[in-house]
Parts: sequence; C-alpha cells; structure tokens
Amino acid sequence: MADRPTEALHPLSSGLHLAPAQDVLARALSAQQAALATVEPALPALETAADLAARALQSGGKLAYAGAGSSGLMALADCLELLGTFGIPADRTPMLFAGGAGALLKMTGGVEDDPSLAAADVARAGLRAGDVMIAVSASGSTPYTLAVCDLAAQSGVRIIGIANVPGSPLLQKADAPVLLDTGAEIVAGSTRLGAATAQKVALNLISVLLGVTLGHVHDGMMVNVVADNAKLRDRAARIVARVAGVDTGVARVALNRTNGAVKPAVLVARGSAPDAALARLAQSGGHLSKAMKA
Repeated sequence: MADRPTEALHPLSSGLHLAPAQDVLARALSAQQAALATVEPALPALETAADLAARALQSGGKLAYAGAGSSGLMALADCLELLGTFGIPADRTPMLFAGGAGALLKMTGGVEDDPSLAAADVARAGLRAGDVMIAVSASGSTPYTLAVCDLAAQSGVRIIGIANVPGSPLLQKADAPVLLDTGAEIVAGSTRLGAATAQKVALNLISVLLGVTLGHVHDGMMVNVVADNAKLRDRAARIVARVAGVDTGVARVALNRTNGAVKPAVLVARGSAPDAALARLAQSGGHLSKAMKA
C-alpha cells in the first residue's frame, strides 16, 4: 500500500501545516487542477467506455455502477443523475455500493475490504450477459470492487474500470480501462480530493456522451428529461418551445398531450398527433432531429 502513488507525499504538502490560510488554499487548488488535467489523456478511453455503455442500454440491457468509499460516491452521483437528466429508468442503472445505504450515512472503511458483500449486491442487481458495469476505485485494488467485477464478469457483464493507479488490478480486469493518473494527494492518501475530482469529471464525460449517443440531448438540451417537479416542468416547457419554435403556452398544451414527454411534445407542437409523433421517434431510434426531418 505504501508504494501506491495515491499514498505518496505531494510536493506541495511540505510545510502545509505551517502555511498561511491563503497559501493552503492555493496549494490545494493547484493540486486539484493538476488532477483534472489527467482526464484529457483519457479521452479516447472514455469514448470507448461511453460507446460500450450506450450499446448496452440500446440493446435493452443495464448499465450498473459499482464502488466503495469516496470512489463509490462519485459513481453514485453519476448513476442517480441518469434518470433526472436523461430519463433512463432507475431499474436500468443499478448501483452497487459497499455497505449499502447505511454506509452513505456513516462512511466506514471496513465494508470496502469485505468481498463477501459483493455476491448479494451483484445478485440484487440482476446483471446478465450484455450488461455493462462502471467500476470506480482510486487504488484500483479495492477488494469489494474487484469482487463485484469478478462476479459480474462471470455472468457476461462487460466492465468499464476507472482507477487512478497505473497497472492496478481493476484496470487489468476491465474490458474498457480508464486510467486517471492523479498521483499523490495534497493530503496523503485522501483520494476524495484529486482522485475523486478526476473521477467525477470522467464520469460526467461518459454520461454526457452516453446521453448524446442515445438521442437524449438536442442542442445541449435535455429532451428526455423526466419532469417530476415544478422546476423541471418549466424547463420542459422552455425546451419544447425553443426546439419547436412555439410559445410556452403551446408547448405546455403539447406536453399535456404527451404526458410530459419532451421529445413527442416537440413534434406535437409542430403539428403531429401524439401517436404519429411516437411512431416517428421509434423510426428515428429516439433521435429528435431525425424525427423532425421525417
């Protein structure tokens, strides 16, 4: 463990405990910026990962997320947003988090060292051949995360592995390895800092490209959004109005006719009947731009 880059002393950490507050913040920010820079070399790997995830969902499969501790929290944040941002049903995106919901309220390190928890979590997720799992581990050697990957792979699940240590076991196991070589932390071993920052951005990039590939983004707007509160209903109306070229009153009427679904509401606002709008979207593979041209 002492040989892991994430456990090493950062060059900016010397004398950190004696530095003035502004200097501490400046050093910490510099370390975060350096960690963020490690995402750019990983862009080709992230493209491969997003393609793998999109193909799983397009074929009716699941996209699972897995992790423990801080890495698990980064995975969880991305997982939970897929419903609200892209309208991907929650039962298609299960989350496997070491220790379950209880570990979210009180973070305990022991659960990540317990691979026996993995079997129940994998079984509960109902994964099978054709599904994909995004597994995140800063060290790339977290026992829970590796056990989850091994069990899922036995069922034919493809693994996207995101880790911050070169040559780590998770990257070796993964069908689509993503290395974010963030190195030492400004507080040695605290991978909730630079490593987690890079992980969060990498996961954001995967999910954005995933949303675009699935046709859930149109000119940067969430056209597959699930409008389940007042803010999102207002957003949905603005999106329909902007894309369809109508006023928000017409957009709201169209949304009422499509039970709040944005994509068909755009076509309805442009003159289609709801059933015809759904048929055109089905023919276009869910891509609004193609359906509009049709």
